[in-house]
Amino acid sequence: MSKSRAHYWFIGPAVALMILLLIMPIFVAATLSMTDYSLGNSGFNWVGIENYEKLFSRRSYQKMFSASLTYVLLVVPISVALGLGSALLISSLRIGGEMYKAVFFLPVMATLLAMAIVWEFALNPIVGVVNDVLRSGCDKSLIYGLLSGSWLGYEPTTSWYGAACIKKFPLWLGDKQYALGTIAFIGIWQGFGFNMVLYLAGLTSVPRELYHAAHMDGADSAWERFKLVTWPMLGPTNVFVITISSIRSFQVFDTVEALTGGGPSKSTYVMVYAMFEKGVKQNLLGIGSAITIVFLAFVLILTLVQVYFVNRKVHYYS
Repeated sequence: MSKSRAHYWFIGPAVALMILLLIMPIFVAATLSMTDYSLGNSGFNWVGIENYEKLFSRRSYQKMFSASLTYVLLVVPISVALGLGSALLISSLRIGGEMYKAVFFLPVMATLLAMAIVWEFALNPIVGVVNDVLRSGCDKSLIYGLLSGSWLGYEPTTSWYGAACIKKFPLWLGDKQYALGTIAFIGIWQGFGFNMVLYLAGLTSVPRELYHAAHMDGADSAWERFKLVTWPMLGPTNVFVITISSIRSFQVFDTVEALTGGGPSKSTYVMVYAMFEKGVKQNLLGIGSAITIVFLAFVLILTLVQVYFVNRKVHYYS
């Protein structure tokens, strides 16, 4: 066998698996997205881009894009900031760092569908511990004054907490004004520990000599050392964490399926749940495949953005 062709035998299985497991499913989904095919039907009609026109014209699908984008914009910045902050805190501790790592990483290891039962009970508007704690503060002048703003001279009834004490506290998962924010809070709770681990790995790659050099150049405060050394050196880590967090946020499904089912009033109707509802529950493979292709386009764009920023050259000038 020629040496010039030997490498084909090594890359061949990988290429074949990529075609079989990645390229072909995408091709099939793209083809189905231009039909009205339903599983079990003997035939189908070719509808062209009609399914895509529905996605960008009908109000229910506009809510889908809005809910997905809002969820990403809520979860990604906060989970990234909390991950970075907790990583900086843990790396500065001499005692107890390993304990905090385990505590912060625990939500990542927990099965979210199992934890959904806990969250559903905690957020129950009648017997849930969240509203019970909030209601208990209404009878205590110190807590009520702090949370309602009356200590600062504001009218208590004009604040969210003061008005809720008089009327009632939200239904959280059952209220369209709070449902998506509540789901996003659960996503932040689960995701920031994963980001923390990534940032801890990034911090270990920062040479300690740079901190000593910055200190000799007059960077005495922790903030100056962070701004001049830590933040620039974490550039590739930042890009990777933001990209992974964005993709994970676009992929949210289990909490929505377990806690809200896309409601109320489609306020938590995110893209992956819409794929499941249309393609599995309603057996509308055409529109479900169209949502899948749009979703893959978003993921591809995020991946290309990551590759672009990671491959950028950073030059240091004396």
